[in-house]
Amino acid sequence: MEPTNPSKAAVAQPPEATTSPELLISNLLRYGVLSSLVLVALGMLLTFAHHPDYFSSGEALQRLTAPEHTPHQLGDVMEGVKTARGRAFVMMGLLVMMAIPVLRVAVSLHVFRLQRDRAFVTLTSVVLVLLMLSFLLGRAELG
Repeated sequence: MEPTNPSKAAVAQPPEATTSPELLISNLLRYGVLSSLVLVALGMLLTFAHHPDYFSSGEALQRLTAPEHTPHQLGDVMEGVKTARGRAFVMMGLLVMMAIPVLRVAVSLHVFRLQRDRAFVTLTSVVLVLLMLSFLLGRAELG
């Protein structure tokens, strides 16, 4: 009888089966941060391309950073993206960055449901509800 080699048994199992949830979450974080970075960089490029005076004028640069010129509503951000406004792209990048942790929790909840892990489903559900509640309360504070 031939002795079994534990390393061969591990090789026979496809790596996707054991690391799929981890890879999914890793890719979500990686590509989410990358897309946020691209949006912010694109927004900065558009802003300075449309307003080259920001490079040389302190007064113009103060107008750029004034809160009243920044889109505060999601509709304003979307409208600004449609019209290629740099500030809207920057804001969209920041919104994507804020959404990544929430999506990570939602993906984890789905994974725990598939694994039928009741304790982690409960805990992750509470975390997701608290995150959503904080967004709603923050929205009420702005309004």
